[in-house]
Amino acid sequence: MGQPEQRAEGAGPFTTRLTWHVPGGGTAVWDSRVARRRGMLVVRPPGAAGSRPAHADAVAVRRLRRLNAIAAIAFIVGGALFAAGAAVAQFGSGDATECASIYFVGGLFFNTGGYVSLLQVINSPRHVAGGEGRLVTRRWRWWSYEPMRVDWLSTFVLFAGTLVFAVSLLDSFLRGLSVQQVNRLIWAPDVVGCVLFLVSGHLGFVEICHGRPCVRPHSLGWWVVAVNQFGSVLFMVSGLVAYTRPATGNLIAAGLANWGTLIGALCFSLGGLLQLREHP
Repeated sequence: MGQPEQRAEGAGPFTTRLTWHVPGGGTAVWDSRVARRRGMLVVRPPGAAGSRPAHADAVAVRRLRRLNAIAAIAFIVGGALFAAGAAVAQFGSGDATECASIYFVGGLFFNTGGYVSLLQVINSPRHVAGGEGRLVTRRWRWWSYEPMRVDWLSTFVLFAGTLVFAVSLLDSFLRGLSVQQVNRLIWAPDVVGCVLFLVSGHLGFVEICHGRPCVRPHSLGWWVVAVNQFGSVLFMVSGLVAYTRPATGNLIAAGLANWGTLIGALCFSLGGLLQLREHP
């Protein structure tokens, strides 16, 4: 029998970091984001001042690198397309159908990035708590249901947000809608998607900060979460001011909506670029 876990950290029902004794002395530290992004945990030998990383096997490393690259590139391209669509809308160089088409293609890349991010969590190497300090690789899966894992919940909510955005983007191709229909079919799903993005970002902070507010300027993972969350805030602002007034048939603030989308989308592209470096 392995020794019991020494300390568990996190928030509410979520455990984001574990420290436990390993056979022969010393401790092992599993950090949720580090394990699933970089495929490693930290082992401290008995009596030693320093520590060493324990890496997952080659299969897990290749898997994590491939999934991370696909998700990151999808967000880079999706963000760039959303920014392009907002620029077309703001500067009037195209009609509504052209803008909707650009947004829709960008949304497909966001869908891809969201699902692959979820796959990365589902297929990440798992720790062996209470035993030797190592990570084990499980068989490949296309789906799992693990709502008590904060990383799973964060990426699942993100993916759900991209799907709700897709509903709004599809409805934007409809013509001849009344103001009430525009707000119900296009605006409402857009705002719901923005809320889901914000919730996902909050859960990302819970994971990387272990349930406490934190600022970690030297942590690449923290910057990825922070930049994406700032983009989500801008998307939320953009979504709210894109409400169509029933009395006039005009948006509350069309310019602010376009600029919020443009800058927020560029934040997601920047987050994707940073994510390319956060790999095993």
